[in-house]
Amino acid sequence: LTPFSASEDMRSTWQGKAGRSPLQTLYESDQFEQSSLQAIHQQRREMLSNVCSRYTRKRRLLQPDDLRHLVVDDTHGLLYCYVPKVACTNWKRVMMVLTGQGKYQDPLEIPAHEAHVPSNLRTLSEYSVPEINYRLRSYLKFVFVREPFERLVSAYRNKFTLSYNTAFHKRYGTKIIRRHRQEPSDRALERGDDVRFEEFVYYLLDPRTQQEEPFNEHWERVHSLCHPCIIHYDVVGKYETLAEDANYILQLVGADTSVKFPASSKTTRTTDDMTAQFFQDISPFYQRRLFNLYKMDYLLFNYSIPSYLRLR
Repeated sequence: LTPFSASEDMRSTWQGKAGRSPLQTLYESDQFEQSSLQAIHQQRREMLSNVCSRYTRKRRLLQPDDLRHLVVDDTHGLLYCYVPKVACTNWKRVMMVLTGQGKYQDPLEIPAHEAHVPSNLRTLSEYSVPEINYRLRSYLKFVFVREPFERLVSAYRNKFTLSYNTAFHKRYGTKIIRRHRQEPSDRALERGDDVRFEEFVYYLLDPRTQQEEPFNEHWERVHSLCHPCIIHYDVVGKYETLAEDANYILQLVGADTSVKFPASSKTTRTTDDMTAQFFQDISPFYQRRLFNLYKMDYLLFNYSIPSYLRLR
């Protein structure tokens, strides 16, 4: 396959049915004239663009493999780059409603596991090169991001502390314990179900980890999953403003008003305070190294250095 060009025309804003971008239409409509949300999204795009121009020397070409996280909705002209642990189950449910030709009415009626079945949604990597370029150029593109360490702790809690995630325990837990625990028990080596957060951090920072294979998508950096310095996202949604940003996107693409983004009801959600507790036992040396690993996500999406870190 020919690589896709990251030319300026690909970075143009989505063009709607009448050849006008929804952002353009919003600027001209009375309803949104004073929209603070619109200004916020403009600032986020500018921040992203500035950081990209400062830190990326040479824009590389996209390969088909880079596009596996971009979910396509041809009905509404929408591309969504999903990031695990950033409301991606609910966004996949919404995308199934948008692309389902009436098969699904309510996102919450779709079981969570069904939202992650690959055949239920098409990704951009499945299209031909001309089709890919057309969609990158003309569809509305969006991504949702989250405070990087909060997302990381959320991934750790979900994949390593819940008893039902045996596939992760076997696949990653056993390796982490074998490499990063002194004198592990036979049970731990076999089951891999009691990985400590500190051991998980050592695993992420171990040079062998990324030499052997790419990071799992649950702890891979957003900039590596969604390539925001190559693909120009029209909307950068944030987990912290999930409901407003989700409604804004559905409004932009003219989704049926009956399609609602599910309200978050989780009481087990990973918070900043909870994240701080996990970092208490990580030495300043490893805190610094881990921050450097996720630094681009902090910069690109304008997250400040967490106050609980001891980086000096």
